[in-house]
Amino acid sequence: MGMSVTISAADERDAEQILKLQYLCFQSEAEMYGDYRIEPLVQTLDELRAELVEGCVLVARLGEEVVGSVRGKVDAEGTARIGRLCVHPRLQGHGLGGRLLAAVEARLASDFSAKRYHLVTGSRSEGNLRLYRRSGYAPVSTERDRQVTLVALQKEATEYAASA
Repeated sequence: MGMSVTISAADERDAEQILKLQYLCFQSEAEMYGDYRIEPLVQTLDELRAELVEGCVLVARLGEEVVGSVRGKVDAEGTARIGRLCVHPRLQGHGLGGRLLAAVEARLASDFSAKRYHLVTGSRSEGNLRLYRRSGYAPVSTERDRQVTLVALQKEATEYAASA
């Protein structure tokens, strides 16, 4: 391609591209679980714009195109809830998801004083589970949401992440 992928904070101008990418990326999850009403597929542009204001949203860009995204928000107890990690299908399998995850962890620790990271994925989402385990996350609970069994994973923020 001749260009490298960069990761930076998202802003209002990225909202539509993020929403389109999210819709594309979460189709396979919806198909796997037989549920096309999962949150990433029904989120509105206004809801996403609110997340841009109140949390930490990062994008991966290839030139001007948004090819990856992740977001997080830290609660009063210092737990960073990370979600909606997605990478364009044509770029999956090249480490971009891991780069986005590490970048959002570092930003949440440095700018929002995160003490731990928490995320949720479907129990049959093996690629996601592998990525999260490689990144140091451990399962802490499961719950049922409609047809989907969700796995919650967590890890503590480290000094390295806080200084990255």
